[in-house]
Amino acid sequence: MLWTVFVVLLVLWLLGFLGHFGGQLIHLLLVIAVVVLIINLISGRRTL
Repeated sequence: MLWTVFVVLLVLWLLGFLGHFGGQLIHLLLVIAVVVLIINLISGRRTL
């Protein structure tokens, strides 16, 4: 689930970056995508 969110945010960031729309706020998508990736990596290694 989190991998899907990460990929979607990354693709939206890339489209916004290459399409030159969204201004500086488009980089917020990249930051959110990285945070989701880190959360996914940390929670994926947790054992119960």
